[in-house]
Amino acid sequence: MDALTRKSYELRKDIIEMMHKSKAGHVGGDLSVIDILNVLYNEIMNVTPENFKDENRDRFLLSKGHCADALFVVLGDKGFFDKQEAIDTFSQYNSKFIGHPNTDINGIEINSGSLGHGLSIGVGMAIAGKMDSRSYRTYVVLGDGEMAEGSNYEAMMAASQYKLDNLCATVDLNRLQISGTTDEVMSTSSLSEKFACFGWNVIEVEDGNDCTQLVDAYRKAEQCKGKPSVVMAHTVKGKGVSFMENEKAWHHGVMSEEQYKQAIKEIEEVLS
Repeated sequence: MDALTRKSYELRKDIIEMMHKSKAGHVGGDLSVIDILNVLYNEIMNVTPENFKDENRDRFLLSKGHCADALFVVLGDKGFFDKQEAIDTFSQYNSKFIGHPNTDINGIEINSGSLGHGLSIGVGMAIAGKMDSRSYRTYVVLGDGEMAEGSNYEAMMAASQYKLDNLCATVDLNRLQISGTTDEVMSTSSLSEKFACFGWNVIEVEDGNDCTQLVDAYRKAEQCKGKPSVVMAHTVKGKGVSFMENEKAWHHGVMSEEQYKQAIKEIEEVLS
């Protein structure tokens, strides 16, 4: 197992621990997006605890903010704060590690969680980078269910208009949301075509839980000039835990003690 893949499964174990202790969170989406976050923070982006105040740091925005739990374990693992504190206190009384990203936490650029806002903010950051002749890139991760929000399409249009080749969006295409499949609620089957029609460079990742494929996609995005890029990451909701995979109930499910032990067992078997 390569180091990035191993890291993803170690982070999956952290997520399961956090969700079990808090009896809260969005475990299915956390497990689908964790490989994306792992690759971005540990292979692609120029952002660390040491350079977080540097004006040329890369910007990261988690537009699907209900998966803050996954972002917290990645940031904690990178040393932005004590990861164990996040695991132990997530969604508990008086904890700063609440259910959505917030700027009280080191490493968080924006408060997010009201779906459909992240890409617009990312466009603004990317425009600012162009205007100020900064070298940073802006990365935004969206959920596929979130793409039903109309504000995304205004952002897509603006990003193309201003040729924001310093902007890279990622859509976590796990095809499930709280109400059912995205095809049932608001079909995402033509998302790639929509981005392309808006003038974006579209990069398909057949297995969005494969770290190697993700690294390759983000490197291609870096090379694209004159237009923004979007990585369409075809993921599995609940990836890594057999009884959670492709099950909408785990959008916001709470594990029993038996389910928790089974989930940990399956992840440890992969790591062994």
